[in-house]
Amino acid sequence: MTTLSPPSSIELVEVAPRDGFQSIRDRLPTADKQRCIQALLEAGVTRLEIGSFVSPKAIPQMADTGQLVEAFANRPEVRFSALVPNLKGAELALEHGIREIVYVISVSETHNQSNVRRSTTDSLQELRRVIERVRQIEGSRLRLDLGTSFDCPFEGTISWQQVDRILSSALELVGDLPIEVALCDTTGRTTPYQVADYFKQLRERHASIGVNWAFHGHDTFGMGVANALFAISHGATAVDTACAGLGGCPFAPGATGNTATEDLLYALHGGGVTTGIDLPKLLEAADMIAALPGGQTASHLRQVPRQRVS
Repeated sequence: MTTLSPPSSIELVEVAPRDGFQSIRDRLPTADKQRCIQALLEAGVTRLEIGSFVSPKAIPQMADTGQLVEAFANRPEVRFSALVPNLKGAELALEHGIREIVYVISVSETHNQSNVRRSTTDSLQELRRVIERVRQIEGSRLRLDLGTSFDCPFEGTISWQQVDRILSSALELVGDLPIEVALCDTTGRTTPYQVADYFKQLRERHASIGVNWAFHGHDTFGMGVANALFAISHGATAVDTACAGLGGCPFAPGATGNTATEDLLYALHGGGVTTGIDLPKLLEAADMIAALPGGQTASHLRQVPRQRVS
């Protein structure tokens, strides 16, 4: 096993405005979402998944994503992204000015049907159309989120070979388009050693292709920070986190929120890793997010007396 040596820097992708907010059943006022996003930006967040362009019937909480994008349109220093399940969502995101499309496919056939109501084969066919559209917009980026890369709430453990089957098919479609691939621990059930093994196997398999690697984890089993650190040590240059640990996938029964941004930030700063995020200000944003009605949070650092957090 490779020694865990810290990189000089890492990108944290804040996903509370998407993965976090969508877990809250009752509609949040758009103004409250804007206040939380503004607090995150003031803390130094420079990559933020602002929402998803999906059917409002499927996820009503995301119906105002377009308004949120417009509210923060003049922030060129921030990489805003939006999750989409299909071409229609990608077109809406691009029309609103989003230049980083996050396209999601679950490795598990059962979860893909539950999450986006189509087979993985159909999702790959739709990816081809999304890629064609992204190529038409100068300056656009594509990220591929591979849901249930380690575990599925319906099918159990997912092998890295299953992940590779979907990933290989996707990369054939991508061609020379720059892409970031995120291995997603949708249920929060994976362990650091499984994370390390899958990143090692898949990075070796696709070493000749210019792929940037990311990790998206949940903290259901308390492994969130450890999993992220092992992902980073095995090639991930970006990690998704949610401030205050807000969230829980509505299509993965039992999953809790993403790893709390402040928890991972504390670990990274302890290793001298540069993130560009101010921890005290981030904790202020976490308190604001934790106060939202109906949300479930799971942050360890918020429970520590502030004078002990440095």
